Amino acid sequence: MADRAELVEAALEVYPEGLALLDEADRVVFWNHAAEIITGHPNAGIIGRELPQGLEPLTACGLFERSELLMAPASSPLLARGTLVHAQHKQGHDIPAITRRLVLRDPLGGRIGTAMVFHPSEHANALPHGDTSEGSEVRASQAELRDHLETEYERFVHEAVPLGLLWITVDQAESMRKTHGARACEAMLENVERTLANHLRAGEEVGRWGDGEFLVLSHEASGEVLANHAQLLAGLARTADFRWWGDRLTLTVSVGASKAEPGEALAEVLNRAREGMETSAHAGGNRVTWAPGRFACSRS
Repeated sequence: MADRAELVEAALEVYPEGLALLDEADRVVFWNHAAEIITGHPNAGIIGRELPQGLEPLTACGLFERSELLMAPASSPLLARGTLVHAQHKQGHDIPAITRRLVLRDPLGGRIGTAMVFHPSEHANALPHGDTSEGSEVRASQAELRDHLETEYERFVHEAVPLGLLWITVDQAESMRKTHGARACEAMLENVERTLANHLRAGEEVGRWGDGEFLVLSHEASGEVLANHAQLLAGLARTADFRWWGDRLTLTVSVGASKAEPGEALAEVLNRAREGMETSAHAGGNRVTWAPGRFACSRS
């Protein structure tokens, strides 16, 4: 009869996504069949070694503690979306992949390794946007803003015009829609959009990117300046005076900031901004997260 360890290993081996287990020294101790197929690196050539050059992006960002995932709802983007990265196949071609990492700890809390789950991104070039309810008028704003976004991205590629994005969500939108109704929520969002629009810099643009989300297009050349600008807009949204039937409602926003890099697809820039926004929201909201490009892995 197979023991527990054999059963677990057999189950992980046939797991449909690429699965890797790294020890405390970041050496690979488990590499399943899906990981072999996705990367082209056979199990025998990778076990006991650090990840080969070209696969390091699979470890990029998105490192979560088990406690964070246990507290996240089943629909949480932490569980579903992961981080879009570009790894390199053993044969040299590019692998757009969605990767997620989880730190592994012993019963005393000491780090004993890392689990890494990844799969090819079939829609790496699809432009992500916020959710919209059926029949929502926000879809028209999304379509118009998408056209402008693609135009600005072409200017970035061909004319080297900087392109920065701020993905903003109002932390109270969902709860307000439930407690005060759709009309109150929409009035609040219109108020926030006016506040943001009144404090944009020359050449910037803001529009609805989801039922409770906004996207700001910026031409800031510096990531630091873009992040500081996001902090300013977040503060303005927080102090926006919104009243409904005499009640003054406190508003906060979660923001993700990203800046386009040479050779990076527009979808990647958007995904990084969304990931930053989701990180801000998951941390409690009312904050800004800078989401660096594929060649950096730090978060703020």
